[in-house]
Amino acid sequence: MAQYFLHVHNGTGFTRDEEGQDFADLTAARIGAIDGIRSILSEEVRSGALDLAGQVEVTDAAGHIALTLPFEEAVEIHRRSTTIEESL
Repeated sequence: MAQYFLHVHNGTGFTRDEEGQDFADLTAARIGAIDGIRSILSEEVRSGALDLAGQVEVTDAAGHIALTLPFEEAVEIHRRSTTIEESL
């Protein structure tokens, strides 16, 4: 297990992960970052907004950036091609 820190940059500013989390590898840390992003975005949607401009910066125990994951890579956006009225 390796310790990674998931720092969040979004519309509310920068939130440093002071505790870190243990993950099996960088792939597992990426999955953890995606889960965290989705949690943040779900709360935003509950308040009626969705800001995909943020990102999570994953650093290793030494503070080196291992990866940067933009919020928009954590979700798929599907748009309806017709309006409700057109489908009736």
